Amino acid sequence: MSGPCRLCFKAAKWLPVLFIVTVVVWSYYAYVIQLNLFSIDSIIEKSFYLFVYHILLFLFLWAYWQTIFTEIGRVPKQFRLPPSELERYEAAESDEVRRDILERFTEKNKLPVYNRTMTGDIRYCEKCVQIKPDRSHHCSVCGECVLKLDHHCPWVNNCVAFTNYKFFVLFLGYALIYCLFIAATTLQYFIKSWKNQLGEVSGKFHILFVFFVSIMFAISLVSLFGYHIFLVSKNRSTLESFRAPIFRLSHTWVQDKDGFSLGAYNNFLEVFGDNKKLWFLPVATSLGDGVSYPVRGQQPPSTTTATTTPVQSYGSTQTSLGDGVTYPQRCVDEDTDDLLGSRQRWAEDDEENDLTTGFTNNHTYPLEEVVVQSNHTNPV
Repeated sequence: MSGPCRLCFKAAKWLPVLFIVTVVVWSYYAYVIQLNLFSIDSIIEKSFYLFVYHILLFLFLWAYWQTIFTEIGRVPKQFRLPPSELERYEAAESDEVRRDILERFTEKNKLPVYNRTMTGDIRYCEKCVQIKPDRSHHCSVCGECVLKLDHHCPWVNNCVAFTNYKFFVLFLGYALIYCLFIAATTLQYFIKSWKNQLGEVSGKFHILFVFFVSIMFAISLVSLFGYHIFLVSKNRSTLESFRAPIFRLSHTWVQDKDGFSLGAYNNFLEVFGDNKKLWFLPVATSLGDGVSYPVRGQQPPSTTTATTTPVQSYGSTQTSLGDGVTYPQRCVDEDTDDLLGSRQRWAEDDEENDLTTGFTNNHTYPLEEVVVQSNHTNPV
């Protein structure tokens, strides 16, 4: 698109956000000014309502801000084909030759790519001319591949993905509590207004409408929030719930929606981090390296051998554990994966070459490695 059209398109994408902000500003006027200041006589009741309301409003807007303005997780540069390889790939005469080029490039650079297409091919993005890391997908709105893409949400004008998924879930949760609190505290005044017992209050129509609007938004939010809580407990994204990722098990490629699930508690830790004090605050909660993850409580449903090993940390401070590129898997073929081998070598190469900004740091973080033996049972 040309310059003016591009600007108009970018401006139009902010309209849903502007709508949400407008509704919140109006609800503040209706609840704080018209209800609490003009309609409620009890000082104690008024003080309690205003105190709780402003705490919920602050958490809700904080999570919303973080969801909107957190940068999307971009694929590291070493996944992009260099000009020489790209020229060979585009000049290839058959799909088999292209497949061989991608396999050789992945093996040469020790890229931690374990998911495949239905035919067993490496997942490759023609638009971004790069290999897709596990759980990443191309966003047509943003125009690039995004790490652990859940979906592109027009209400936040941003991708919901690895870097801001915790913020998004908290945004839904606090928005739901915010609406339920308004509905619960305005119910008695709604009934009084309906029975004409509220008196001559100039803003009674605001009170009526804020009750209806809060109920309407709460109904829509409860299903969406519940669905994403379910996804967190299963360690899935919205895209993975519709199209399961493909893993190699017993020398065959199979789909498994629970391939990344490590148990409900461990799945929760992977999204919300391991600092309990920060679980329900929209802030970054942990340092991860994308290679190893804390495993506590219930072990993954397969035969495992766990060893505690100090591992160099290569991830920046994120909302979730890891770097968005590599993920622990429930069942892993040792023929194709080595958590202490290829994944760590890839991270070391990444640090030495300094190819990607924002994915390195100088911390060490002792974490548990989970290596799944080859005698596991097929979970599908």
